[in-house]
Amino acid sequence: QVQLVESGGGSVQAGGSLRLSCAASRYTYSSYCMGWFRQAPGKEREGVAFIDSDSRTRYGDSVKGRFTISQDNSKNTLYLEMNSLKPEDTAMYYCAARAPGFCTYVFPANFAYWGRGTQVTVSS
Repeated sequence: QVQLVESGGGSVQAGGSLRLSCAASRYTYSSYCMGWFRQAPGKEREGVAFIDSDSRTRYGDSVKGRFTISQDNSKNTLYLEMNSLKPEDTAMYYCAARAPGFCTYVFPANFAYWGRGTQVTVSS
């Protein structure tokens, strides 16, 4: 069982920045995929950014060039650096993990472990 706890959400004005963190309980899978999804009210959960155990990354089209995903394996922590935030980035952001496996498929159904989410609100 993998436990995930997000932090770092908040309110910011358009153009601002936030950094989300996801602390993961220790696990010993040789391969994994971790990432961030977001869900705004009335919308489907959307994949934002993903990173695997080989540090390969994938990004959703709407965040490419603005968001950066990274991981600190010594701290078992996943990060999402969000820059140039827009009002349309407003959503609940969820950390997710699948193990074993890589980020070949990044739909919500492909991830077994989820955090409870952290709210990001961007005002215009």
